[in-house]
Amino acid sequence: MKKLITLLFIVTVCSPVKKEDQETESLSSSVVEAVTSLPALTDSQKAEGWKLLFDGKTLNGWQIFKARKNNTWEVKDGLLHCKALNETTKGDGDERSDLMTTDEFENFEFTCDWKISPKGNSGIIYRATEEFEQPYYSGPEYQLIDDNSYLPKPTDKQLTGASYDMYATAPKTLKPVGEWNSTKIVVNGKHVEHWLNDQKIVEYELGSSNWQKRKEACKWNEAKGYGLASKGHIDLQDHGHEVWFKNVMIKTI
Repeated sequence: MKKLITLLFIVTVCSPVKKEDQETESLSSSVVEAVTSLPALTDSQKAEGWKLLFDGKTLNGWQIFKARKNNTWEVKDGLLHCKALNETTKGDGDERSDLMTTDEFENFEFTCDWKISPKGNSGIIYRATEEFEQPYYSGPEYQLIDDNSYLPKPTDKQLTGASYDMYATAPKTLKPVGEWNSTKIVVNGKHVEHWLNDQKIVEYELGSSNWQKRKEACKWNEAKGYGLASKGHIDLQDHGHEVWFKNVMIKTI
């Protein structure tokens, strides 16, 4: 009898797991992973006044610039994702437009993590308004781009972290395409700072003589409202390339 009980125990232990059980276990694991990957503020961040701009599940708190037709922006795998341009299939990334916050911000610290596709181009525009045909005619842009492979080759003032076409960056540490980089933008009155991976790389004063001189010498010379708004939206640029964002948050100052 003892041998029979032992044999039955061995057969039970060694029996293969049912397919249904495997699927249930796999589903449970994926659900747990998805839940734990959602963005969340720490207690210290909450105490400091930080607010999440992206919940990892929906586009709540965001809108398309000028309510234009768009099938570009989506939430996928807990990330805010801009699709690549698809010129051959109607309705799959062929209707392009920027995505911007529904709220407007005056003085703030904005942070996010982002990664871009090979040869990709995008940007973060701040204090953007809907006065003009494009958001970059009002708000300055923190450039996001594949520094090494984008064509035509960007100038120093068009590389990642630059104030687009206005200010080149200090020496910086940029992670390779496909890896996550961290960005911080500080706007306080007329003072602006660009940070990349915990390093300040650009600093300037809106409306200063130096700023005005640079504006008159670049593509923004004819943009009468450029950099003049005292508050505006945070705008994520759709430049026809894939880009991903996560941990998107802001603190008013």
